[in-house]
Amino acid sequence: MMSVNDLNYAAAAADERANAWRHWIGLVTALTDAVVVLTIVSLASVVYHLQAYGHFGDVRITRELAVMIAAIFVFTNVMRGRYQLSHYLSAKGQMASAFTVWNITMVAFIAVAFLAKIVDHYSRAVVLVTYLAGIPLITLARAGIARIISVASKTGRITTERVFLIGREPDVMSFVSRHQPWNMGFAIVDVAFLHSNDARRINDPMAALKADLVTAAGRCRQMRPDAVFIALPWSDQETIDACIDAFMNLPVAIHLAPERIMDRFDSPHIVRIGSFASLRLTRPALSTAAIIAKRGFDIVAASTILLLALPVLLIIAGLIKLDSRGPVFFLQRRYGFNQQPFRIFKFRTMTTTDDGDVIRQATRNDPRITRIGRLLRRFNLDELPQLMNVIAGHMSLVGPRPHALAHDHAFQRKIALYARRHNVKPGITGWAQVNGLRGETDTDEKMARRVAFDHWYIDNWSFWLDLGILLRTVFSARAYLNAQ
Repeated sequence: MMSVNDLNYAAAAADERANAWRHWIGLVTALTDAVVVLTIVSLASVVYHLQAYGHFGDVRITRELAVMIAAIFVFTNVMRGRYQLSHYLSAKGQMASAFTVWNITMVAFIAVAFLAKIVDHYSRAVVLVTYLAGIPLITLARAGIARIISVASKTGRITTERVFLIGREPDVMSFVSRHQPWNMGFAIVDVAFLHSNDARRINDPMAALKADLVTAAGRCRQMRPDAVFIALPWSDQETIDACIDAFMNLPVAIHLAPERIMDRFDSPHIVRIGSFASLRLTRPALSTAAIIAKRGFDIVAASTILLLALPVLLIIAGLIKLDSRGPVFFLQRRYGFNQQPFRIFKFRTMTTTDDGDVIRQATRNDPRITRIGRLLRRFNLDELPQLMNVIAGHMSLVGPRPHALAHDHAFQRKIALYARRHNVKPGITGWAQVNGLRGETDTDEKMARRVAFDHWYIDNWSFWLDLGILLRTVFSARAYLNAQ
C-alpha cells in the first residue's frame, strides 16, 4: 500500500510530469483522423482506377472527395466530443464509436452530394470501396491512438488533469490505493489532510476544520490545479459542505471522490429527472432499441434457418426414431428472461428424459446417450429445435445457455449473482460456449467460470458481438470442445 511519503513524493513531482501535450491532444487526434481518412479515400480511388481503367484517375476529383469525407468525419467527431483526452484513456468502446461515426459520415456525404446535385461527380464504386476499407482501417487506427495515449498517460508523458486531494488521511490514502490516479493520467499536485478529528483538537472540531480548510485553499490557489478531489465518506455531509464552500471561490472543478460501493460498477451515472437527481449504479442489460433490434433479428434469422434446415430436421427425427425408443423431442423446464419458466425443445439424445428435482448431468461416455445422440451432441445439432423457442419469444439466438431448473436452484445457492444470467433472454449459443465452456459442470469452479463469461456478455452486448458468436458457433473448433 502506498505510504504518505510516497504520495508526497508523487505530488512534488507532479509539475515535472505535467506537460503541454494534454492541451494539444484534441488537435493531434483530429489531424490523425483527417490524415487516415484522406489516405483511405486516396488509396481506394487509386486502386479502383488502376484495376478498372489502368490509370490513377482524376487527381482533382479524388482530392475533393477525400477532403469532403475527411471534413465530415472530423466535424462529426467534434460534435460528439470525441477529441477530449478522457475518451482516449482506454481502448474500450473506441472501435464501436469509430464505426458509428464512419457510418454517419458516409450517410451525411451522400445527403450533401444529393442536395448539391453532385452525386454523378464522384465514382460510386470509389465511395463504396472507401466505405468498406474504412471500417477496419479507421477502427484499428482509433484503437491504436487510444493505446498510445493510454500508455503515455500511465507513464506520465501526458497528463489528463492536475489534481489537488483533500480529506482525512485514511480516506485519502484509501482512495489513492484503490484508484491509483496516475494510471488515468492524473498528476497529483498537492495533498491536504484534515485533522479536525484528532484527539488534541476535539474540543473545537469545527474551528479546527475551518483552519485546515483555509490553509488548504491557500495552497490550492498557489498550485493552480485543474480539479479538487474531496476524499471523504459521503455520510460526512457537514465536512463535505465545508470543503465545497472553501474551494468554491477557486477556479477549479470540484469532485467528490467515489465511495467503495462504486468500485463494483463500470459506469455509474447521474440521472436527472426534473429537479430530482440520483446516482444510477446499474441499468437494464439492453436498451429498448437494443431489445427491438435483437428480437427482430432473432425472428428473421431463426425463421430463415428453420425453413432452410427443415429437410435436415426431418432426417434427424427419423434417425432418432430408428435408433431408440422414445419421443423425438425432449422437453425440459428452464428459466428464461427474469426467471420466467418455459419448456425448451431439444432433439432427444438420451434414453432418459429427466425433468424432476434431481437431474444427473450427461458425462463423457455416458451410457444413457444414444448412438445418434452422441453425433447430434458432438455437432450441436440437438439444439436446432430451439429455433422454435426463439420464434416463440422464450429464447434468443445468442445469450447465456439455460440450465435445468434443478441445476439453477443448486448453483444459485453457491455462486454469487448466478441469477443475473436471467437479465437477458437465454440463447441457443453464447459467449461461454464459443470459448469452450460447455458440457459437464461437475465442479462449482467450472460453473463459476461459465457464469463469469455470461456476465461479461451481458455487460458488453452489441449486435456485432452476437453476429461474431453465431459465426464462431458454426466455424470455430473451440465451440465444439467438451461436447458430451
